[in-house]
Amino acid sequence: MNKALFSCEEHIETVLDMYIDDYEQPPEFRKIEHTHRLSTTCELCDEPAIYIVGNE
Repeated sequence: MNKALFSCEEHIETVLDMYIDDYEQPPEFRKIEHTHRLSTTCELCDEPAIYIVGNE
């Protein structure tokens, strides 16, 4: 299984590109449900992550 990356709204395109560069395949991404918000922050800044990027 590939590593999941986390992203805020502002950096989603960059995180998607990072995933493709690292794993050479397009990832799935989905919005983290409000009830399942994590204390995880974006890969590129300290904002709370609202997207999870990766393939299961």
